[in-house]
Amino acid sequence: MSQVLHDTVVAYIEARGGGEGRFQTPLEAIHIVRSFAEKMPLRLLYRPSLCVVIQGGKQIHIGEKMLAYGEMECLIVSMELPATGRIVKASESEPFIGVIVDFDVAMLREVLGMMETRPKPPAGDDDACVFVGRVDAPLADCIVRLIRMMDTPNAIPVLHPAIMREVCFWLLNSVHGPQLSKLALPETNLDRVARAVHLLRKVYNKTVRIEDLAEEARMSPSSLHQHFKRLTSMTPLQYQKQLRLLEARRLMVVDALTVAEAAYEVGYESASQFSRDYSRNFGAAPKRNVMMLRAALA
Repeated sequence: MSQVLHDTVVAYIEARGGGEGRFQTPLEAIHIVRSFAEKMPLRLLYRPSLCVVIQGGKQIHIGEKMLAYGEMECLIVSMELPATGRIVKASESEPFIGVIVDFDVAMLREVLGMMETRPKPPAGDDDACVFVGRVDAPLADCIVRLIRMMDTPNAIPVLHPAIMREVCFWLLNSVHGPQLSKLALPETNLDRVARAVHLLRKVYNKTVRIEDLAEEARMSPSSLHQHFKRLTSMTPLQYQKQLRLLEARRLMVVDALTVAEAAYEVGYESASQFSRDYSRNFGAAPKRNVMMLRAALA
């Protein structure tokens, strides 16, 4: 099945001119990536998704935690998380090839509710919002059918929801099913922290009190702080800062805002403080970093 998946994805790329980069599909929730060389680390906001490596290797850094995944392995991200990703194994003869599939947590809950035998969530504080798993034959088959479906646009609205339910089913039946089910079940620590994250995403450019986040999460401020940091490797304030910096970078690269304009747009009161935070986070001053990103995207 791994060879079938490889050949299906390569055929899709070559039918669209070949080359390397990020290949958009008719569905915003599905992307294909091919790279002929290792890439510099890139800070991104990872959405709930399945990141499948078909060939090559990647790393992701979340705080002090590093996860590596290679051929026929996948990164499972269960909630929005700022992290640094890097392609660490790629060459002209054996390029990195990957598929990213966003998944809907609401659908995950729906599938969990339909299962006669549900994975038993681990007891205590054994939470995780990102982990690496194997791509077995049933999951690989789902990815193959998702890619093949892209050549028949009128099939997408009919088949896509059904295949994504299969993806959720196989993930919940994998070794990581118990962990993943914690996000799908109500009132777990993972679910509560996810509610706080959702609020931060809505008001990232405004001042947010920890008490307001705790109320949204239905936790005490101290409990929220503890569980938030364990799950995301960041405090809520650090998470909000990451959201601001990532959005500011997007505004400068895509919308051509100046440094000062981007800083104020995302909630900074001082452009100089914004520049200092940006440089610490991305390893280069805003103008220089934006020029590098534009050159890479050209």
